[in-house]
Formats: sequence, C-alpha cells, structure tokens
Amino acid sequence: MTENQTWVTEFILLGFPIGPKTQMLLFGFFSLFYAFTLLGNGAILGLICLDPRLHTPMYFFLSHLAVVDMSYASNNVPKMLANLVNKKKTISFVPCMMQTFLYMAFAHTECLLLVAMSYDRYMAICHPLHYAVIMSQRVCTILAAASWACGSLLALFHVVLMLRLPFCGPHEVNHFFCEILSVLKLACADTRLNQVVIFAASVFILVGPLCWVLVSYTRILLAILRIQSGEGRRKAFSTCSSHLCVVGLFFGSAIVMYMAPQSRHPEEQQKILSLFYSLFNPMLNPLIYSLRNAEVKGALGRVLRKKRSRW
Repeated sequence: MTENQTWVTEFILLGFPIGPKTQMLLFGFFSLFYAFTLLGNGAILGLICLDPRLHTPMYFFLSHLAVVDMSYASNNVPKMLANLVNKKKTISFVPCMMQTFLYMAFAHTECLLLVAMSYDRYMAICHPLHYAVIMSQRVCTILAAASWACGSLLALFHVVLMLRLPFCGPHEVNHFFCEILSVLKLACADTRLNQVVIFAASVFILVGPLCWVLVSYTRILLAILRIQSGEGRRKAFSTCSSHLCVVGLFFGSAIVMYMAPQSRHPEEQQKILSLFYSLFNPMLNPLIYSLRNAEVKGALGRVLRKKRSRW
C-alpha cells in the first residue's frame, strides 16, 4: 500500500436494485420466510429433545442441522431485512468480516453434517447388525464436533487470507450481505490466491462430500432393492429420499455459486442463488424432513397428545 491509501471502515450493501414499494413487499415476504425458518427448525429441534423415540443417531445429526439452519439464516437475513426498510445500508468493517466468517462456518458445517447423516443411513441400511455398535453416542458426538470444528477452521482460514488484503476503496458491496466473493472484488490488491483457495476449498468441502454421498446412496439403493418386506422398503426410501432432497438443494446451489465459471452467472443471479441457500433452503429443510417422515409426524402427535392430557 502507498501512504495516501486509507483503510475502508465500513461498506455499503447495495442489495437488490428495486423500487421502494417492491422493497416493502420483499420485506414482508422475507420476514415471513424467516419466521417459518425459525419456527420449523425450532419445532424439529424441540420434537427431537422431547420425544425419546427420536433419540437416535439420525435425529441427533438432524438436531445439529436444525441449529445450523437457524444460525445460518439469522446471520444473513436480519441485516438484509433492515436494509430493505432503511436508507442507510452500511455495515462496519469488523461486523462485515464476522458475517463472512459465520456464513462460511455454518455453510461448511452443514456440508459436513450432511455427509455424517449419509454415513449414518449407509450404516443403518447396509450394515444393520453392526449399526448400534458403530454409530454409538460417542462416535456421533465426535462426528458432530468434527463437523463444527472443521467448518469453523476452514472459514477462519478464508477470513485470515482476506484480512491480509488492503481495502482502500471502493466500498460498495454488490450483495445483500458480506458474501466473500463480492467483498474480495473491493480489495486493492491481487486476490488470485484467495480465489484459488476458495476453489480448492470448494472441491474439498463440496465435490468430495457430494461424491461420498452419491457413492453411499448408490450402495444404499442396492441394499433397499434387496429388502424383502414392502413396508421396510418404503420406510427406507422415505427416510433416504428426504435426505437426498436436502443434499440436492444445498450442494447443487453451492456448487453452481462457487465452482461454475463466473461469466455465466451475473451478480444479480448470484444474489438469487445466495438467497436460495441462505433463506429458502433452511426454510425447506424442516418441511422436507417432517412431511416425508412418519417418525417426525408421529412424534409431533405424541407431544401434542401429552400436552392435551396435561390440560
């Protein structure tokens, strides 16, 4: 940096280039979606805590996924909602870096949790006799803790690499939150190292886990087709299809966002993709798991009956 360069102390989040009336309409819709996200994931988390029948490895990981989804949405959406109704759309440098760190930490953690859930389904269906021994409470705790730790460390590495860059202007982030690619465009230095690390991390955290999930579910599908009982086959398909829907939604949008050539996706399309996995995906996850899962619906019925009997 030269002596006449100054550090940026705050950024302006440009958000969506729309009129005031449309902004108020989006504020209403996004507020509703955010409320559904918190209520849906909170309900899933509450059911898992209250119903002893859901104290299994699958629902242990699902409870962590619910926490990640609520945290993920809460990191991005409130600031976006505030900017839709406020004329001043600034965010200070430190909160911006913190938002970037948390958003990447939660995203990485969700990827790894989805892998852990696919491993759990693989062991349950392909190796049912050894399932209880292998997927013990200790193993589940280690897998969940490793997902959180690896996700946070990888996000911290990205942010540390970004903090070494000088930000001396411009200070307008063409996004609705401090998304890492949009912030890097404002750096007053070469960002090729950051871009390479982001792509390499995407291969490690997206492509690698996705390949593992696909291989696991290929073997699961073959095992399901060998199940003689029609009821057992339907139950296995129901559970696995829910997980596959979530995997497809999350990994698909993330890979398109971070691994597809940038020229094919203008910034406005990137905002829509970010909105999808920041708000819509966390909102849809509890719906997918509850509507297609008889155990969750059964747990909800038991909890409601217990409350009615107490009244």
